Amino acid sequence: EEDVKTPVQLANDSGIKKNHISKVLRELKESGVAECINEEAKRGRLYRLTDTGEEIVKHISIDE
Repeated sequence: EEDVKTPVQLANDSGIKKNHISKVLRELKESGVAECINEEAKRGRLYRLTDTGEEIVKHISIDE
């Protein structure tokens, strides 16, 4: 199952403020790390990592 999330979910999960998440998502899309799977939606857009993004995540160690 794919890990698909809305911008609000991503903001909450990442600690990025909701008013900054659209800029972050735009930068991730431009760099080929993330993609929006329903661009036509005005609200409730869904995002996921691309294959490149998945590879990057495998190499990042996050201490929780």
